Order: sequence, then structure tokens, then C-alpha cells
Amino acid sequence: MEFTAREICEFLEGTLEGDPLVKVLKPAKIEEGISGDVCFLANPKYIAYAYSTEASVLIVNAEQQFDQPINATVIRVKDAYTSFARVLEQYKLMNGSKSGTNTIEQSAHINSTAKIGQNVHVGAFTFVSKGASIGADSYIYPNVFIGVNVSIGINTTIYPGVVILDDCVIGNNCIVGSGTIIGSDGFGFAPQGDGTYKKVAQTGNVVIEDLVEIGANATIDRATMGSTLIKKGAKLDNLIQIAHNVEIGENTVIAAQSGISGSTKIGKNCIVGGQVGIVGHLIIADGTKINAQSGVAKNIKEMNQSVTGSPAFDYSASMRSQVIYRQLPEMMEKLANLEAKIKAIAENNNLGNIN
Repeated sequence: MEFTAREICEFLEGTLEGDPLVKVLKPAKIEEGISGDVCFLANPKYIAYAYSTEASVLIVNAEQQFDQPINATVIRVKDAYTSFARVLEQYKLMNGSKSGTNTIEQSAHINSTAKIGQNVHVGAFTFVSKGASIGADSYIYPNVFIGVNVSIGINTTIYPGVVILDDCVIGNNCIVGSGTIIGSDGFGFAPQGDGTYKKVAQTGNVVIEDLVEIGANATIDRATMGSTLIKKGAKLDNLIQIAHNVEIGENTVIAAQSGISGSTKIGKNCIVGGQVGIVGHLIIADGTKINAQSGVAKNIKEMNQSVTGSPAFDYSASMRSQVIYRQLPEMMEKLANLEAKIKAIAENNNLGNIN
């Protein structure tokens, strides 16, 4: 990757301050930037690095103000974080593993009934089962298992060690991180009279729509019947458990180590923090924000609500409750003093025990 500041500015549709011909070779963190790097500043906590960085180009928000001289060429954009994400994406495309040609490594196994689109790469020791299909421009890394009748869309990346079991569907422009399992059996067991459990056959599948990204070592269980559904644009972090028949709405983001129990439906544009647990058969309204380590045990019916705690409840009320909780020792001391004073007054007036 080699661009001038002017070319990057045009790509991001920004405005430039400084040398338009300075060369950029790679992206870097602002605190580590050296000559030839492009960095960004979006968080005010990092403002000091803007004055000390040796990076050649600095991408900032349009309204960003500086009270000291800046050595780097500055590109002002509407949203520095989003713009830098575009730069990183372009850098990865130019320097990544995708070859742009249809390449099947020799030790990969592809069933004769499988359909492989144009410009697809299938890595070593990957197994593609009968009836499976892989769309054009997709990149399948080594050691991936693709089950019977699995469908993978166009321009989708499947990283090493992923297991996609029978009948599951993955859309276009998706990313699935290493070690993730899609389509494992849901946790369904019928209790018997003798105390044992009979396994309930899981006959459904998993459907992942377009533009979904799933991190490493996540597990998405197939539905008992029908589909476990991850809708368009959802982003799932590493180490997430999605149980059978769960639905995750469009553009919902779920952070690491969260678990969603069976048949729960999460709306669109929700944000779920790390280590959140949500019990089964719930409805979570659109735009809900769930704080990290919260436990959700009942429906959230009101849109755009923020909740926290275990059991989770309204975020603002929780913050006020925490203020009171921290003051409890002082309040108890004041209460004890008041009781002593009241007792002394009662004794002085021969009122006896007024408890």
C-alpha cells in the first residue's frame, strides 16, 4: 500500500491541511506512528499523541481543535473512526491472503456434487460435503468442515477450524472467525419419570444473513425445528453461545462471553455487553442496550431502553440505587445516632420504652 495524503483524502471525501504529496505506507496506532504511517484521532483521551506522533497523516473529526502545532498532514472527516475503518479495510484488501483466482489446494476434499463459484479459494485439509455450495469470491481457509447442503454466499470469509454443519446457510459478505461452530445440536432434553433425560432431535438449521461477522470460538446451535436466525448486519464477538431457535435482529452487536438461551428473540440495533446472560423465550425490544455482566430474566418491551444488573433493570434507576447503596454505612450510623437521641429524650421525659 502506497498512497499520497491527497489520494486518501479524496477516498474519504475529507478536507486536507498540510502536505498533499506526503506518502503513506501503512496504518498505525497514533501513539506508535512513524514516518509513512496514517493514524486517526477520535477519542479525546489520545489528544496528547497528536502533538508527539511522527506519523505522516492524521485523520481527525471535522470539528477537532488543536492548541499546539501538528507535524502530521491532517485530514478532517465527518467520523474519524469510521473513516479509519475504511482505510484499514482497503489496506487488508491490498495486502491480504485473497488471491483473486479460483484456487483449490491439493489436500482439500470437495465432493463431486458441491458447487464452487468463481474466484473461490479452498484451503488445505478443508472438507466440502455433498450438495454444498460456495459463492463467488469467497475465501475458505484450511481445516474447515462444510457439511451436507450447506450454502455459503459470495465474498464470504471462513477462517481456519470453522465447522459448518448440515443444511446451514451463510449469506453474502460474511466473516466467520476461527474455531466457530455453526449448526451444533441445540440443548434439548425431555425429562423422564425415572430422572433421566431423553434427547430431543434437533431437525432445524442456522440461517446467517448478509454482512454478519462472527468472532472466534462462538457456537450457534441449530433450531429444534425451523431456523436459528442471525439477521443482516449483526456482529457477534468471540466466545458467544447462541442457543436453538434464537433470533438476533439486524445490526445488533453482542460482546464476548455472552449467552442467549433458547427461543429468545433480540430486536434490531441492540447492544449487548460482555458476559451478559439472557434466559430463554424472551422478547428484547429494538434498540435495547444491556450493560456488561447483566442477567436478563424478563421481557424488555420498551424500545431503546438501557438495563443493567442481575436481574437487569433500568440503567438510570440502577445508577441511582448504587449511589444510595454506597451511602448505606453512613446512613446506618446516622440512624443509630437518631435512635440514641430519641431514646435519651424519651427517658428524660419519663416516656419509657417507645420501641
